[in-house]
Amino acid sequence: MENWKKWTCMLCMIGAGCAVITGFTDRPTVHNRSYYEARGEIIWEVPMEEKLIALTFDDGPHETETPMILDLLKQYDAKSTFFVVGNRLDRYAEIVKREVGEGHEVANHTFNHRFFNRSVSSNTIVKEIADTEAKIKSVTGVDCKWFRPPGGNYSERVVQIARQAGYTIVLWSWHQDTKDWTSPGVQAIANKVLKNARNGDIVLLHDNIRGSMQTVKALQIILPELKKRGYRMVTISELIEHKPAQPLQSSPRQTGKTS
Repeated sequence: MENWKKWTCMLCMIGAGCAVITGFTDRPTVHNRSYYEARGEIIWEVPMEEKLIALTFDDGPHETETPMILDLLKQYDAKSTFFVVGNRLDRYAEIVKREVGEGHEVANHTFNHRFFNRSVSSNTIVKEIADTEAKIKSVTGVDCKWFRPPGGNYSERVVQIARQAGYTIVLWSWHQDTKDWTSPGVQAIANKVLKNARNGDIVLLHDNIRGSMQTVKALQIILPELKKRGYRMVTISELIEHKPAQPLQSSPRQTGKTS
């Protein structure tokens, strides 16, 4: 009950803040990438001189794909961040515990993989994040404050709700969206990562793609090649720890978000 009171109070504060921001109109506030990056509220990538890359996996855990991915990450001494769906954690608790036990991060990807469009209420957004936070803590004993909205769908409202809950939104480098969920082919996934790899990238992959093993097979190509090139594959937290004091300029190769 106390936890719910905390979230309800937080929601009231967000509502008041958004009303001020929008001038009490129904038109949503629109800000660009530079605005959110400067405020540290959304992270797309962390340009740097060091050869670090963050591989991230969405929508899991999956009973077979996730363990196979963990085996490969272990083989190549790679760490990653898994953005998990809360309603899957009870079924696959041992897999999530393994993720943490092997040095990976388990981060928040909502409870039901809801896309946060205008029709979704603020109460629902709060609940989706809060329920997953509670589930991650109960299963792993760890509290990770990275949040990725499904489909990368964000707005000022989503950003503020996440921020008030202590979360930073983590998306991905626009040139590192593998679109592996569409099953484009093993080589297409591998080429997307390897042909575009640069320091400080955040790569979008998935560990729960029904009926497809393409991501697992692509990692058999990606991981040894990145290691051969001298890259170290790290969690989002470690990537942020190595963020330069004076940010390097990034040059996004494409614009827009993906679902």
